[in-house]
Amino acid sequence: MAQTMRPNIAGSLFATDHKPHPVQVTLLAVTLVLGVVSFVTAMFHHLHLLSSWTGLVGILTGAYGQFISETTRERFGLIVGLGASAVGFFLGMAHGGLFG
Repeated sequence: MAQTMRPNIAGSLFATDHKPHPVQVTLLAVTLVLGVVSFVTAMFHHLHLLSSWTGLVGILTGAYGQFISETTRERFGLIVGLGASAVGFFLGMAHGGLFG
């Protein structure tokens, strides 16, 4: 019985097609960092400016990253960063907004 051989894609973290994607990886890293900062600072009421602005920028960079991403692993990381940015943004808006 003939079996189809599938390539082993488990070794690479960011590029499953074995090509470099520097712009996408940079957007992924920026979105994740902004998402973490926004999410963590959203837990403190007096940091609503930082939380809301980093969340907004994280949402925008994540959306653009989704638009130009080429692999599933990039999209997965961007969705995690987008979710954290969105939660931080919305909590920051609830605590005082973008302009205090």
